[in-house]
Amino acid sequence: TMVMPTGASHVLLALLLCWVTPSRQELAPVQLRLGGPRGPAGEGRLEVLYQGRWGTVCDDGFDFHAATVACRQLGYTAAITWTHSATYGQGEGPIWLDNVRCGGSEGSLAECVHNGWGISDCHHGEDAGVVCSGQRLPGNSSQATTSGHLGEVLGLTLEEVRLKPILARARLSMPVMEGAVEVKHNGRWRQMCDANWTRNNSRVVCGMLGFPREKHINTSFYRKLWNRKLKDPNSSLKTLSQKNNFWVHKVQCQGSEPHLAHCPMQVAPPAPHQHACPHGMHAIVSCLPGPAFQKGTGKGKNKTTPGKVSPCRVLPVRLRAGTHVGEGRVEVLRHGQWGTVCDKQWDLAAASVVCRQLGYGTAKQALVGARMGQGLGPIHMSNVRCTGHERSLGECRFQDAEQSGCRHEADAAVRCHMPHMDFKSQVRLAGGRNPEEGVVEVLAPVQGRLQWGAVCGAQWGLNEAMVVCRQLGLGFASHALQETWYWAGSPDASRVVMSGVRCAGTELALQQCQRHGPIHCPSGGGRFSAGVTCTAHAPDLVMNAQLVQETAYLEDRPLGLLYCAHEERCLSRSADNMQWPYGHRRLLRFSSQIHNLGRADFRPRMGRHAWTWHQCHRHFHSIEVFTHYDLLTLNGSKVAEGHKASFCLEDTNCPEGLQRRFACANFGEQGVSVGCWDTYRHDIDCQWIDITDVPPGSYTFQVVVNPKHEVAESDFSNNVMRCQCKYDGQRVWMHGCHTSDAYGADVVSDLERRERLANNLV
Repeated sequence: TMVMPTGASHVLLALLLCWVTPSRQELAPVQLRLGGPRGPAGEGRLEVLYQGRWGTVCDDGFDFHAATVACRQLGYTAAITWTHSATYGQGEGPIWLDNVRCGGSEGSLAECVHNGWGISDCHHGEDAGVVCSGQRLPGNSSQATTSGHLGEVLGLTLEEVRLKPILARARLSMPVMEGAVEVKHNGRWRQMCDANWTRNNSRVVCGMLGFPREKHINTSFYRKLWNRKLKDPNSSLKTLSQKNNFWVHKVQCQGSEPHLAHCPMQVAPPAPHQHACPHGMHAIVSCLPGPAFQKGTGKGKNKTTPGKVSPCRVLPVRLRAGTHVGEGRVEVLRHGQWGTVCDKQWDLAAASVVCRQLGYGTAKQALVGARMGQGLGPIHMSNVRCTGHERSLGECRFQDAEQSGCRHEADAAVRCHMPHMDFKSQVRLAGGRNPEEGVVEVLAPVQGRLQWGAVCGAQWGLNEAMVVCRQLGLGFASHALQETWYWAGSPDASRVVMSGVRCAGTELALQQCQRHGPIHCPSGGGRFSAGVTCTAHAPDLVMNAQLVQETAYLEDRPLGLLYCAHEERCLSRSADNMQWPYGHRRLLRFSSQIHNLGRADFRPRMGRHAWTWHQCHRHFHSIEVFTHYDLLTLNGSKVAEGHKASFCLEDTNCPEGLQRRFACANFGEQGVSVGCWDTYRHDIDCQWIDITDVPPGSYTFQVVVNPKHEVAESDFSNNVMRCQCKYDGQRVWMHGCHTSDAYGADVVSDLERRERLANNLV
């Protein structure tokens, strides 16, 4: 027994009570907000107000349950996902919370288990973020500090713009390209008065509706219709048009504004009893759609050329890694090579020039801080300043990025206004566990009328699934299923109405893909109907071409050291007939470094139970065919057998501020984190092409990453890397290494033409 001094038991009891009872300060309700670059409402870096100071939350231990609690506290119904490694930029101030553990039912983040306020071993490169659903909890005002709608940011009350089609042909058009302009002001739709209406106003309206340009229109016919309706005793137009709240009196745009709310506007006339639109009618606007939204695209050059612009100043642009059509990281083709744009002074005016150049409308958002992932290769432009009237980004003033010290962490991105095509109403998912997965059901003509039905699962692949997810606005496909045993489709859509679907992967709707005329589906649909799983973000793997060029060399390796490699079929077939262990094989060796430039981790498709042990590498491989290594003639035929390399996926290195999360050792979790890279060094077994039987000559060396598209990526166009390779029988020269989308087509064809001429090949 233990004897205590008198009064000691009271002290011990008090200490125990202090230990088990959380302090009032711990459970005091804390305020949350979302920080970082402007984005859609409900997503951003998670910030906490504690003791009067805003700070961040470390991503260690942060999970979906914690995101759910945070989103509910911010006033949203649910969490969609959470982000790590300062996806929304690095915050400032203290890191208030670390190792947050929530059950998911807590009313506040302060109620979750954590290390204690301000106790953390993290840095701001590990700031956590959340993506909440767009739906608000009823009666809950937002605590989040986000960009909101443009009208809210500018303190304006102009909420929305639309075109009301008047003529029958305009009503049948999709998208609606011509009609009367209506604006939503303080929750009420009003007509724009056509008095003093200018073409600059039309240009801004068209840009907001997703169209790059406006079109001149003769309004005399519309005037006749207006006057006829005014005289019609059954029409209420005469009464309505007398009221000032029916009109917006005046707007004066310069044509460069990204939104009508930026233009000087008078909703009511200046004099108290003045009519808002005397002798006027509603303003009529006609817009020209971009090439992707025109019927019968490709006819006529005027659809794609950007007008009367000096050819040397037209820098082609493209968007990469965006979840939806019309958004992504901005890349520019300059000096024959694709590169990114630095976000210094990046604004809506410059972003709108990019959007219009691509055939979209003006920019909804100009995104900074590599919000659409980091690029690889040169950074071409910085401090871009546009007036908004330019036809190409090359016409804007800018500096070379070398002078500004930019890095890929500051790659600029855009979200553009897109025309409303109503594609979403033509496809749906049924039977899934959540809205992002299920059996694909399409609206297709059957015996002269539109009917919902299933898609035949035969030959269904990732390209087709990508189109469905894009059409539904759900981002990218993570899985394409040819059998949907566990998902019950809709009872009214059991009939197969589409088969033999073949998509390039870039279409805006499944109905634009090739398919069978008469339905041919031997499996009969049902449980063999096509299905998809969609995801908002996807990885993007790119090979480091420069490293291949720098590390390539020849080795004559004795057969005695190649038993293991021979078992794993890393040598050409002629090795089977050699007198083992005498002799050697000539190997073209090189290092392989594969970056994940996407916005999601690259994870193997197979679970651990299906991984295979590789004796040569002494670890488990999670993807059996991860890369193809080939040596091709200049005419494209293989001269060295294509070696199919399997990989163990891990974060070999990460940029400063990012932690390695995947490792091969000890049967660890495999994958490549966002921003990190996986390196297979030149001295590892099977990191070669066996060229023992290859005669001297000029060749193309080719590496294809993720060749079977086993794992979904946001961009497959950069998965091929090629080098020009010269072999004289003793030495090898590797030059001109580039990924398949790194250069413009003219540069690539010129390289190939010169190589052919040098070798007397036509």
